[in-house]
Amino acid sequence: MIKNKNIWILLVGEFIAGFGLWLGIIGDLAFMQDKIPSDFHKSLILATGILAGIALGPLAGKAVDQMKKKTIMLYAGVGRLISTGFMLIAIETGSIVWMIAFLISINIAAAFYFPALQAAIPLVTEESELVKVNGLHMNISTLSRIAGTAAAGIFLSLMSLTMLYIIAGIAYTVLLLLTMQLKIDEKQEEAGRVVHEEKQSRGFMKVFPVIREHPAVIPTMLLTLAPLLFIGGFNLIIINVSEILEDPAVKGWLYTIEGVAFILGTLFVRRFDHSMPAKSLFAFAMLIGLSQLMLIYVTYAPVALLAFALFGFAVGSFFPLATTMFQTTIPSPYHGRFFSFRGMLDDFIYQFILIVTGLLLDTLALQQMMFGYGLLSLVLAFGYLMRVRGLRVIQGDGG
Repeated sequence: MIKNKNIWILLVGEFIAGFGLWLGIIGDLAFMQDKIPSDFHKSLILATGILAGIALGPLAGKAVDQMKKKTIMLYAGVGRLISTGFMLIAIETGSIVWMIAFLISINIAAAFYFPALQAAIPLVTEESELVKVNGLHMNISTLSRIAGTAAAGIFLSLMSLTMLYIIAGIAYTVLLLLTMQLKIDEKQEEAGRVVHEEKQSRGFMKVFPVIREHPAVIPTMLLTLAPLLFIGGFNLIIINVSEILEDPAVKGWLYTIEGVAFILGTLFVRRFDHSMPAKSLFAFAMLIGLSQLMLIYVTYAPVALLAFALFGFAVGSFFPLATTMFQTTIPSPYHGRFFSFRGMLDDFIYQFILIVTGLLLDTLALQQMMFGYGLLSLVLAFGYLMRVRGLRVIQGDGG
């Protein structure tokens, strides 16, 4: 793995993309904070971009399976650069409309890029190394978030919002140049067979029977709702925690502590016993629910910090296991459509949770909302455990 140039290009590219993305996210929040006082209205605007990604999900999955993954990622890179231009116009004109154009275009680029990336990883990685590579990939993603959020806070205190997005654009340009260096050996005969199958089916229709053939897939997809309850409104939750604690600096601490704990989780899961993945996923989902319930006591800063640390560790352990299970269970000719379908579904759920979180934060206390989210996560975890026991997955390999 150490000598695999393609893996390192993907990982370094992930860091640069994430760095630019988080510069943009913090910039978006700063832009909206001056113009939109309501959390609910903020969530509606953020959800607009996600809806665009959902709408193009079927087309993205089909494209990833029919075209070269590198080509898809290059086109997505160009889309990111165009979207940055839209945001620069938004800042110059003070227009929310141009910001929405930015959100739509950046989410369209993501709708194509991430399924292609997920489908490319198994093509450049030995199956025995997938858990390690997925864990390392998530470490890099988290490091980019820590670096991006920290840098955004520093940059906004030293320079204009315009310069922040120029830096993000430079990061996306470097990513585009790195992607050009990828060398992925995609079997032409396999691609030709998939194209032939696609002519006889539409969109995701061909992947649904494949999902049904592997009964552990759907329960695992449902279980990912537990972390998404927190992740969907993550930025809004952090803003509210800092307001409750009356300490703007705590936002940086929360991002950093959660990120560091996430990395520790991915390192932990790499050395974990993977013979019973369903039990492991259940345990980490339980920890996610517990971390959400801990925010009932958000008025105590140490408890809030501990809750974010526990959540980061649990999610850092959860997602590499879930992703590896999907990659090894779903046949590779269907990876593009499956990961695009999963991404589209996650985006839809994310959008719904984002809007609900904004509405609840405007109408209820953060503590009440997190109590409900925590209980729902625990219900999902126990429901998953009962389901996979019925499928006799726990004692098997998760497939």
